[in-house]
Amino acid sequence: MKVEEFTDIRYAVVDGVATVTIDRPERMNSFRGRTVDELISAFKWAWASREVSAVVLTGAGDRAFCAGGDVKERAETGGYGDTEWGTFEIERLHRIIRDIPKPVIAAVNGAAFGGGHVLHVLCDLTVAAEHATFGQTGPRVGSFDAGFGSAYLARVVGEKRARQIWFLLEKFDAVTAERWGLVNAVVPAADLLPTAQRWGTTIGAYSPTALRFLKHSFNADTDHIGGISHLAFDGLDLYAHGEEGMEGARAFAEKRPPDFTPYR
Repeated sequence: MKVEEFTDIRYAVVDGVATVTIDRPERMNSFRGRTVDELISAFKWAWASREVSAVVLTGAGDRAFCAGGDVKERAETGGYGDTEWGTFEIERLHRIIRDIPKPVIAAVNGAAFGGGHVLHVLCDLTVAAEHATFGQTGPRVGSFDAGFGSAYLARVVGEKRARQIWFLLEKFDAVTAERWGLVNAVVPAADLLPTAQRWGTTIGAYSPTALRFLKHSFNADTDHIGGISHLAFDGLDLYAHGEEGMEGARAFAEKRPPDFTPYR
């Protein structure tokens, strides 16, 4: 997919840093199938470009970094819309963020919830605006991430915190996220993208081969989670289209509490 064909994201390169912006602010930058396809294409462009030394991932506006999968669309259509390959490629997006041999910096400009929370966790570094908020939503809306979004999260923040995030589904602020080791820095909103750009430019002065080996080395210890992720996403596909999973999506769209009692 060519950059000029993008409708759901924006892609730009400045001083060797590629900035990928999810551009669906009317949906809290949640992703549908096309959004994921475009994100994969953008990361592949950045991977192949000799001009790019680092990638910044962010969202449009100041309300949301990414609110995860578009639950409203899922409630209305039973899925996430048409895709280039006929399949919803979110697992492939997770892999390319980890595998691209260049550091990826999440610039969290607002809410990072659900699958959007997973995206920032997978990035190598995270800088957050002071007003940014974080949290999981999966068990409330009929979804889960039993792969990198939970197992790798436990490596980042520890088992107890990771279970707290997934079992209680509480929203927490940027200061708390930094204290837990979930983000590297918290800055005023006006400084968010300049900070991410500065980090990317700094990285650009270093040996790309050394950085590539370092990233692969950091990933090696948790790459076995990829196998768990395959199983988890196969299970999620079955669950999300079943009655229990759809109850979460319908309740979200109808702005009511979900009723999961029949499934206990």
